[in-house]
Amino acid sequence: MSTRPIISALRQDAQVLDADGSIDRIVRHIGDASIVLLGEATHGTHEFYRIRAEIIKRLISEKGFDAIAVEADWPDALRASRFIQASPTATETTADSALGGFERFPQWMWRNTDIVELLSWLRMHNMQCADEQDKVGFFGLDLYSLRGSMDAVVRYLSQVDAEAARRARSRYACFDHLADDPQRYGYAASFGMRKDCEDEVIRQLVEMTTDAQRLIEASDHGSEDELFFAQQNARVAQNAEAYYRAMFQGRNESWNLRDRHMAETLEALRGHIIEKKGRRPKLVVWAHNSHLGDARATEMGEHGQLNLGQLVREHYGEKESFLLGFTTHTGTVTAASDWDAPAETKTVRPSHPDSYERIFHDAELARFIVPLRDNPRLHDLFVEQRLERAIGVVYLPESERVSHYFHASLSRQFDAVIHIDETRAVRPLERAVDHHDGEVPETYPSGM
Repeated sequence: MSTRPIISALRQDAQVLDADGSIDRIVRHIGDASIVLLGEATHGTHEFYRIRAEIIKRLISEKGFDAIAVEADWPDALRASRFIQASPTATETTADSALGGFERFPQWMWRNTDIVELLSWLRMHNMQCADEQDKVGFFGLDLYSLRGSMDAVVRYLSQVDAEAARRARSRYACFDHLADDPQRYGYAASFGMRKDCEDEVIRQLVEMTTDAQRLIEASDHGSEDELFFAQQNARVAQNAEAYYRAMFQGRNESWNLRDRHMAETLEALRGHIIEKKGRRPKLVVWAHNSHLGDARATEMGEHGQLNLGQLVREHYGEKESFLLGFTTHTGTVTAASDWDAPAETKTVRPSHPDSYERIFHDAELARFIVPLRDNPRLHDLFVEQRLERAIGVVYLPESERVSHYFHASLSRQFDAVIHIDETRAVRPLERAVDHHDGEVPETYPSGM
């Protein structure tokens, strides 16, 4: 199809955002959805962080949302959550220090000025809540924290049951020193160079689930929250063990395991809030477009991959969920040139001529909302598959077509999309960020 009628329809039906990214219309499109998934086309764009933060503030203050679940590890996000809730167990007094758990690559995803501002707002909001039950939490959905989650389980059990803590240490000792380098563990276990630890992590999670009531009674404070947090760490350890073994069995298997873990964590969080508040929870999810746009509408899905957005739609239906994507045409981005490499400010190449992003650019509207669910004409015009860009923590402009584009049907992938034509890099808290023109050789696949 020619792009001319699509561009004409965009100019008539797209909803222009003002310079401040006013999100009144976005909130109206979200309506009564109780699970709102906010995406991003890159892991390092300031405007994506800022607009999503403004949406979150409105959903919390106007619609009573309960928690934010993000593409981050459970122990690191929990440290930030204790800070914003002014929890008695919190040890940090500033948003910057509350993000101190994010020590590993890519630090800038969470240790940046936009997240500091959001956490500061969340803490202020929570301190104004008359009822502790109304305080908003900040939780991680990811599974990379094998060592950190195991240590957290043992710390919790040491406070409530010394013998249970001893059993946990014994089970987790199966990993020996390889828990600090889980990819080495996965390689060795996958190729028969050592025994895997699958049974041990499963036994630990089963024990903490079946002994839940006893552990609560043994706690000085009888805290159901602390037990839930520890159980989630045990679940992370179980799924992380499986993930690192799956890394050497094919990309689809490890990707699907990771996104199923995110969905499982989201459902566990919903269940915990239901038990506490006795009502339907409302949750905001914050992750990359590739995790939150329905995979069934993409090249990924055709190749056997699923994702969190698909699982949420399948489980909760379109009435309860709202999937919002973000795109950009050009600008700058914070990203690395290889995994574990330093953060750089890179130039984002102008979008591919055959991409959705180029159609948005040609509409000449600067920043706008594309309402796909609520506008039948736009929905139909964006059903046809086109290229869509995905920049993760690694950005390789020189091989961009191969490394960072995939085919998708936008109107089946998202309920709405926000396009910001020119964007700028997110600003990390750490100042050691290299400035780069973005022209680098391909050395590693993009990381989402």
